[in-house]
Amino acid sequence: MRPVRRFRELGAARPPADTRVLLRRAIVLGGSIAGLLAARVLSDHAAEVIILERDDQDPGRTRPGVPQSTQVHVLLDGGRVQLDRWFPGFSHGMLADGAVLSKGDAIRMYVDGALKVPSNDEIVSAGRPFLESRVRARALALRNVRLVAARARGLTFAGDRVTGVRYTADGDPADRVTDLPADLVVDAMGRSSRLGDWLEQAGWSRPPMRRVGIDLGYATAHFRRDDTRPGVSTVQSVVQPGSGQRPGVSVLTAVEDGRWSMLLSGFADDHPTRDPEDFRARCRRLPEIFSSVAERCPMIGPVATYRQADSRRRDFHALRRLPAGLVAVGDAVASFNPVYGQGMSSAALHASCLSAYLRSGPTISAPARGYFDLVRLVVDAAWQTSTTNDLGLPHVDGPYPRGFRVAHRLSDLILRASVTDADINHRFLQVTHMRAHPNTLIRPGLLLRAVRVTRARTPAAH
Repeated sequence: MRPVRRFRELGAARPPADTRVLLRRAIVLGGSIAGLLAARVLSDHAAEVIILERDDQDPGRTRPGVPQSTQVHVLLDGGRVQLDRWFPGFSHGMLADGAVLSKGDAIRMYVDGALKVPSNDEIVSAGRPFLESRVRARALALRNVRLVAARARGLTFAGDRVTGVRYTADGDPADRVTDLPADLVVDAMGRSSRLGDWLEQAGWSRPPMRRVGIDLGYATAHFRRDDTRPGVSTVQSVVQPGSGQRPGVSVLTAVEDGRWSMLLSGFADDHPTRDPEDFRARCRRLPEIFSSVAERCPMIGPVATYRQADSRRRDFHALRRLPAGLVAVGDAVASFNPVYGQGMSSAALHASCLSAYLRSGPTISAPARGYFDLVRLVVDAAWQTSTTNDLGLPHVDGPYPRGFRVAHRLSDLILRASVTDADINHRFLQVTHMRAHPNTLIRPGLLLRAVRVTRARTPAAH
C-alpha cells in the first residue's frame, strides 16, 4: 500500500470496532504519553495491562523522566485527533478544564518576519503536566489497566521470545527483583531506553541507531496573560538559515491558568540562557508581539532551559533477528527536534500502528515485524520533515541522505510559497501537523503552483 494512503488510514479519527482479546497480559514500560496510549490500545486486546512507571504520579506535577516538561508543549492536530480517537471527548474535556484552542485569526505564523496567510487549522495548547495527567486518568480508568510504581530492571526470555519483565517495586530494596510474565512487552522508556542493552545481554543485537547532531538549546518563560493581544492565542516565528538572522523557532501560546507560555530556541553557540534580560533581548529580534508580552506581562517563575544534542531513531525494522513478544513506542523508537512539536503526535500515531497490527490477526509467537513496518512509515514521515530542515543548518554536518539537496530545495520552495498562498499553506500545515504524509507535497501540480507563487513574489521582494 502506498505511504500516503497508509498514513491517512493510520490517522483515522474513529476508534476501531474489530477488536478481540489476543493476550493474557501485556506490560508497558513507562507511563509517558506514548506508554499510556499504548496501554489504551492494549486494553482492547489483553485481559490485563500493567504499566510500570518509576516516577511520582501526582496529578499536575512534573516528572523527572520528562526533563523538558516545563517547556512549551503544543498538541498538533494529528495528535489531537488520535487522543479523541482513543479517549472520546478528550479535547473537549481539556478545553473545559482550561486548555486553550487556537484557530483562524487567533493563530499567527511568521517566516523570516513575514506574516503567513491565515489557515483553518486548530491547535490545542496546555502545559505538559496538565495534558499528561488527563491522559493518565483516562487510561487508568479502564477496568483492565493498572499502574505499578516500579523500576524495570530487565527482560526475561525463553527461546526466541520475550516472556516478561524483571522489576523492583517502589519502596523495595534495590536487590529485590520480581519477575512478571507477559505475552507482550512494550518499551515506552523514551530516548534513554535501556532496551538495547537488555537485548545485547541476552544475545540479541541492539537496533541500529541513526543520529543527526542538532545542538539545540531552548528556553521557556511563563507570563501572566492580559489583553496585550486580544484575539491572538498562538504565535510561531520561524527564522531560516540565510535570512541574515540567527536561525531558530519561537512559539508564544496561551495555556491554562491565565498564562502565556513562550519558547525561544537557538543552535550551536546561540543557546538561550536562564537570564530574564537575555530572554527579553531575544524577544526584540522577533515579531513585535513577543517583546510586547515579555515587556508588559509579569513573568511567572524562572526561565527554564533545555538542551538536546541530537535527533535519533532506532531502526528495529532493520534487525535480522528480533524476539517475539516485544514492541517499542514513542521516543524509544525515534525522537526529533522538539521545536517542531512532533513528539506527542508521533507517539499517538504509534498507538494507531499498534492497534492496526493487533487487528491484523498476527501470530503472537512470531516477531512483531508487521508493527515495526507500520511504525517505520510514521517515523520516516516525521524524520523527513524535521531532518530536512535541520540538515540545512550551517553547523549541522550530516549524515546527508541520498537526494537531500533536492529535498531541501523543494521543502524551502513549499515553505516560501506557503507564506502567501492559502491552499499551499493548508497542505503544508496538514503535513507539519501530521495529518498527511510529506509525499503529498511533492505532487507536480503543487510544485508548479509553488514555483509560480514564489516567482510572482520575487519582484516585490526586491
